[in-house]
Amino acid sequence: MALELLSPAGSPEALRAAVQSGCGAVYLGWGNFNARRSAKNFSDEEFADAIRYCHLRGVRVFLTLNTLLTDRELPLALDAARTACRLGVDSVLVQDWGLFALLREALPDLPLHASTQMSVFTAGGANEVYGDGCERVVIARECSREDTAAICKACPAEIEIFGHGALCMCYSGQCEMSALIGGRSGNRGTCAQPCRLPYGFNGPAKNTYPLSLKDNCLADRISDMERMDVSCLKLEGRMKRPEYVAVITDIYARLIREGRKPTAAEKKDLELAFSRSGFTADYWQGRHGPAMFGTRPENTPEPKELFAAARAKYEKDDARTVPIHFSCSCQAGQPVSLTVWDDDGHVAAAEGPIPEPAQNKALTATDLEFRLQKTGGTAFRCTDGSADVADGLFLSAGAVNALRRDALAALENARCAVPVRREQDFSPLPNLDCTADTPALTVSVTTWAQAEALLPLSPAHIDLPLELLAERDALPDFAGEWCAILPRIWRDRNEPQLRTWLAHAKKLGVTSALAGNIGHLPLLRDAGLTIRGDFGLNVFNSRSLDYLRRKELSSACLSFELRFPQMRDIQKLIPAEAIVYGRLPLMITENCLVQNETGCHLSEAGDAVPQQAPCRKPNDLQDRTGAKFPLLPAYGHRTEIQNSAPVWLADKPEWKHCGLTYARLRFTTEAPAECADIFRAYQTGAPASGPFTRGLYYRGVD
Repeated sequence: MALELLSPAGSPEALRAAVQSGCGAVYLGWGNFNARRSAKNFSDEEFADAIRYCHLRGVRVFLTLNTLLTDRELPLALDAARTACRLGVDSVLVQDWGLFALLREALPDLPLHASTQMSVFTAGGANEVYGDGCERVVIARECSREDTAAICKACPAEIEIFGHGALCMCYSGQCEMSALIGGRSGNRGTCAQPCRLPYGFNGPAKNTYPLSLKDNCLADRISDMERMDVSCLKLEGRMKRPEYVAVITDIYARLIREGRKPTAAEKKDLELAFSRSGFTADYWQGRHGPAMFGTRPENTPEPKELFAAARAKYEKDDARTVPIHFSCSCQAGQPVSLTVWDDDGHVAAAEGPIPEPAQNKALTATDLEFRLQKTGGTAFRCTDGSADVADGLFLSAGAVNALRRDALAALENARCAVPVRREQDFSPLPNLDCTADTPALTVSVTTWAQAEALLPLSPAHIDLPLELLAERDALPDFAGEWCAILPRIWRDRNEPQLRTWLAHAKKLGVTSALAGNIGHLPLLRDAGLTIRGDFGLNVFNSRSLDYLRRKELSSACLSFELRFPQMRDIQKLIPAEAIVYGRLPLMITENCLVQNETGCHLSEAGDAVPQQAPCRKPNDLQDRTGAKFPLLPAYGHRTEIQNSAPVWLADKPEWKHCGLTYARLRFTTEAPAECADIFRAYQTGAPASGPFTRGLYYRGVD
């Protein structure tokens, strides 16, 4: 299958720019449920027109419904998808597990694509969503060439990758920085891009941008993608202007069509169109480091000549035409007939009047063929045609024009015909209720010392990183349950090690594990451990809980972007948990931020970060307000950025009345004795003794 070029269409003009510049498909937002709600997007009428405009020219249309949705929003999102399906949209991109399950049941023939917001970066994760009905998976931007090849080889789904444009610092679907700092959720399509702001490393903010990545550019890596059977190369940029879309689409379309690398002039045009201190291809090459980072000054001049030329080209609306062929018969006593067809197998026909006897000059086949070839002002261009004309006949110019117009209109309708797709009622949620009167306290820790300090207090279960469990030959006596926390980010190449660690943890007496990613599920099924859903799964509604219930999860942690009333109203189809204390994770990054700043020199240390590593020591980023965000090491020599203050709810009653089975205290930077004091404070309802936040449980997010 040829590599499809997928272009952004943040507005009707950008869509036209993409189509006229040679894309194979466009992705666009319509309504309020897409990950770029700040883009212009499309009105109802514009959306219907966009589908017809694209399909007429052989371009596919993908609708983005890739945000988290509340129970109240799910029916509206389903209605949007149902309308789009009736209009003939080619696929819908989805993040939310509940919407995913709902669409698969209600619109079983509508193709679904797993958005990069689903955080899929392994073959196991890709196969999991493929098995549930996703025909295409958009994998994480951080995946290398080797990672991508492994997924393509092991998963029958179509694989789509981001080939050009902005890189998020955090893994998509896992970023909470904009939500927790400013109430604008990246998971809800309103990210404020705090990663583009200055931060100081272990000191006041200065003119450094440790979270601002350069834009991605894989223009000279297309042959790699084709060899490994990548299905689609995606260009980022729904927030960009149409001229930008036209420039990058035109260049990438030429490179794919001509099977070559970009020229120096094309590289220059890509950079002029938009870049941040140039481009990077480091993720694709399996590299990380400071060279990946860059900024774009606000006063960067617009490339007026480049954009003017691009605009002049796409505004003519004639660069993308459909080749057609025709056959016409003009015989005495019979209506004149015209048949037209395209190279995609569409055929249409039209009839005109019965030709009259010629009074003066008779119509010839050459004359009729010449007049029928005039397709100007349409999306078609005639490549060849023939006419069989009997002698001595006359047909007016108006009749010929009407015949051609009717035939082309019929061919247009054939090309834009909406496929027949089933629409079904969806099942009501099962009559299950796992609501608890009072939640039991659970804890997650980052060190053994924290765990040991909490043992005498008897939490319902203690969650420890799988790497910590791998260090032990035995576990301390504990009346509750030991639960392993799998690395939130890993790769296919890491799975033999993770499987070994899981088997060891089970021998120690660990009975359950937290799954924070859809790719964890096959690992944990094979390990024979009880599966608990972690916060990384972004559970936002009742149907997401039902989806995980059918995946045989025993419990699930609800998203900490939910307000308490929303959390309360979720039907507890399996036991639910919420984080009620702790520094909430803002980002998990492929780059080790400490290594970028000071150098860790751990390239040979493997994926588990050694205890003596510099990134194990206290480090933080500071923003312009002086807020300090601790940096914790993560498996794979990655970084997890924590919020500047912990959530404190011990003195608030609402979390006890949401029907939760478990309430988690998340310990990260706390000293062991402090962990025990906080646990007791939650038992007694004590107020906070230091800086704290209430999180998003009261104010919610946009």
